[in-house]
Amino acid sequence: MTSFWSKLQKPFAVMAPMADVTDPAWRALVAKQGRPAVTWTEFVSADGLWHLNKASTGVPQTQGAPAARPIPPFASDTPVSANPLMRDLAFTEAERPIVAQFFTAKPPMMAYAAKLAEELGFDGVDINMGCPDRAIEKQGAGAAMVKTPAAAQAVIRAAQEASSLPVSVKTRIGWNAESIDEWIPALLETKPTALTVHLRTRKELSLVPAHWEVMPRIVALRDQLAPETRVIGNGDVQSLDEAREKCAEYGCDGVMIGRGIFGNPWVFAGRASEDTPLPEKLAALVELAHAFEALRPAKNFAILKKHIKAFVTGFDGAAEFRATLMAAENASELEDICRASYN
Repeated sequence: MTSFWSKLQKPFAVMAPMADVTDPAWRALVAKQGRPAVTWTEFVSADGLWHLNKASTGVPQTQGAPAARPIPPFASDTPVSANPLMRDLAFTEAERPIVAQFFTAKPPMMAYAAKLAEELGFDGVDINMGCPDRAIEKQGAGAAMVKTPAAAQAVIRAAQEASSLPVSVKTRIGWNAESIDEWIPALLETKPTALTVHLRTRKELSLVPAHWEVMPRIVALRDQLAPETRVIGNGDVQSLDEAREKCAEYGCDGVMIGRGIFGNPWVFAGRASEDTPLPEKLAALVELAHAFEALRPAKNFAILKKHIKAFVTGFDGAAEFRATLMAAENASELEDICRASYN
């Protein structure tokens, strides 16, 4: 089956999945203002999906390995209230192509998540092998998979065998040190449809400039081992023009924009944040706040503070106005403050 990946016009720009940032409310706003070539969900625990869906549907506990346990019904039979993780997998048609991102170190759990993604109508599955969160690494997942290439391959193949969806991977260039020549071939051996590489090691987090100079080596390995795999670079790109420049200079097929989306849902339309009038920014912020409340009722409204900080900056009085907005406890209060100050 031909996947959407092979149909993308190169070079392309995609939106990075970020926990408590690229939730359904934010993705809906971006899709409205200028949709990226591909959209990801926030990462979701495959283990959590299986265990909570199992509990909510009354599937009995059994002894033995997870692979021996019965697979519970999918989301269409599972109340969202019974498994809050299902909210992270909400999406709209405007976001397509939309990829569900999961993390786990257990092939049976990955297989379950891939089947679930297909049942829900996603266009693809992505496996997070780059997150440096210690709680996730303790599970052997996220960036910890860099240390266990064989286990990483098993997880990828479980996803590939479980559904007809294209399977991609997001990772880093190494653990404590760059290990491209060992780690990247292990991933490419599984022939993922796309490989996104955050061009820093796990140890570096996001504290140093991204190592774009290593991208040609990654592309060369792709050309040799998995020519059909799309290679996407990630790190420090702030605009659509910069994404195109990186592709031209370093040879990757596309670029993933992460922190460049903050305060700028127009980035994939090619607009810079500083080119957007403040009233338009505030209107977008208010729209985001109301959508957040509607789509994420169980989440703390304070999560939006990172967006307030990003939208309200770069003008005289910005700090004072931000402080006032930060005190809002709900979307209505936020809207009232914006109307009173800038109408």
